[in-house]
Amino acid sequence: MPNAPIPKNEFERIIDLSEYDLDYSALEDNFKDLAKLAANVAGTKISLVNLIDSFTQWSISNHGLPLDQMPREDSVCQYTIMDEHPFEVADLSADDRFKDKTYVTDDPNLRYYYGLPLTTSEGHNIGALCVLDKEVKNISPEKTELLKIIANEIVSRLKALKVINDLRGQLRYADETKKKVAHDIRGPLGGIIGLAQIISEQGNNSQIDEVLEFINLIQKSGRSILELADEILTAEETKAPGADEFNLVLLKDKLEKLYQPQALNKNIRFTVFISPETATVPFSKNKLLQIIGNLVSNAMKFTPESGQVRVSLTLKTEKDTPVLLQINVSDSGVGMSDQAIEKILDGTASSTDGTSGENGYGFGLALVKHLISGLNGTMHIISKPGEGATFEVSLPQIAS
Repeated sequence: MPNAPIPKNEFERIIDLSEYDLDYSALEDNFKDLAKLAANVAGTKISLVNLIDSFTQWSISNHGLPLDQMPREDSVCQYTIMDEHPFEVADLSADDRFKDKTYVTDDPNLRYYYGLPLTTSEGHNIGALCVLDKEVKNISPEKTELLKIIANEIVSRLKALKVINDLRGQLRYADETKKKVAHDIRGPLGGIIGLAQIISEQGNNSQIDEVLEFINLIQKSGRSILELADEILTAEETKAPGADEFNLVLLKDKLEKLYQPQALNKNIRFTVFISPETATVPFSKNKLLQIIGNLVSNAMKFTPESGQVRVSLTLKTEKDTPVLLQINVSDSGVGMSDQAIEKILDGTASSTDGTSGENGYGFGLALVKHLISGLNGTMHIISKPGEGATFEVSLPQIAS
């Protein structure tokens, strides 16, 4: 297997992605119109909107191929995020990097790939918009320009959702931020109004009739986000758990939905346990999916087949003490030495490969440490070579 391509700004890239604080399983409705539009513009049967973190490619929206996730090292889009240019593979079956992948050798027997990076305003490629087909296609310069517009719109919507989620949390504490909602949301959404006109004009010039049919879908999606903003502006109180909160039951269900497929793919037993006495007490979900997700993915990477990964979640709400969320992620994997633990905690750990040949990227645990520090939390690692590893995380919660 060729060495995994890693962007020069990889750590900054995954930090930028983590700042969006996304639930990868709950974004389909926000982008399905753009995924469908991309396929029709390109004339392909399949299109995907993919975000790529340290370990996984998450398909947050798809058209023509029911795909939710795949290991980063198996994806084509890992090459698309390497620079600012589109990445094209005319025949995947003739390319040594992809010819043995299951999506090439088996159903859906893909051949053609064309991807554009999703670039944030900070210049980081957090994912890719890609179109695929079983037959070789030709992407003309006019179609490329239309696809670039769609890719930019995807990033604009991600930014709009980030603003909405950030302000939802703030509105629980300060009514005056309602004014900021109107200002901050209108900026990212400004492009939605002009997008239909731009695509319509270029579509007419290029005689791409299919494009025109989906203009109303973009407008409808834009209106839905604006309606969401209006809902926030008129909301008086957030019911528990609110839009910016989890409880242990919800967090458990979310982790199982996101990471059970990875466990099944490697034949690993994945279990999540919660403390029943505080199972329905709300707490902030700020960065939790990013922190726990990276720990779980890392644990699965270093756990052999038939092994197990266990997550334990406890919320301590003792009187006269701060509410504390405790997260334990343990595995039956290869374990690590005291020296390796020290390197992880001081941020100097190097990348290593997983038990089934998964490529290592060396930044997942560094990101976890960065996020935990930003939340004033702590992390401890207990491990010995050959005896698995346990990551213990404590995160103080601000009282509502």
